[in-house]
Amino acid sequence: MRTGVGPIRVLIADDQADVRSAFRMMLDAQPDMTVVAEAADGETAVQEAKRLKPDVVLADIRMPKLDGLEVTRQLEGQCKVVVVTTFDLDEYVHTALRHGAAGFLLKRSGPVLLIEAVRAAMAGDALISPQVTVRLLRHMAVTEKDARPGAGMGPAVTGPLIAGPEEELTAREREIAELVADGATNAEIGTGLFISPGTVKNHLANIQRKLGARNRVGIAAWVWEQAVGNR
Repeated sequence: MRTGVGPIRVLIADDQADVRSAFRMMLDAQPDMTVVAEAADGETAVQEAKRLKPDVVLADIRMPKLDGLEVTRQLEGQCKVVVVTTFDLDEYVHTALRHGAAGFLLKRSGPVLLIEAVRAAMAGDALISPQVTVRLLRHMAVTEKDARPGAGMGPAVTGPLIAGPEEELTAREREIAELVADGATNAEIGTGLFISPGTVKNHLANIQRKLGARNRVGIAAWVWEQAVGNR
């Protein structure tokens, strides 16, 4: 795996040649990335990943021989795996994250998120498509509410998903946090609030620091916890 010098080495695993070609074109165009191999099935992806030791594997879910979820499981601890798929199913999201996926993207999310996901994986973060984040956090919030004492037969929740702010968020930071929980991208937040992408990133960094959240999923988790707690 990468030692911090040189470009991020990526392996693309997808059974569709046109998808592999499109991903390669996008990633190779980045100054800090290089595609080291492609695989048309999961078995080859695992073999090539063990042989080449890429930093990040982009794995489609539905592939011959081994699916992307099994690829993720087999490569856990050896490299970062970002699952990229057409299929927006909760079962896939939960299984991928449980197997240690470093991201879950829908193919329709676009090239910007794909590139961000690779960089986030290398930074030890996990980027999840905004559409999936919203639904996932809603599910987590409802589960937490239902698991509270007196709310059915489930066990009591032992603690919040996010510890909470060590320092109060400003009004603008709260506004941005709520937009993140609604699934807005940085570009959409900037457009909606008439601020630059750089300003959005600065606000997000401050929010993450104050909440103790590792990524935007953590920010969304905190927002949803607040919403559930106020019901």
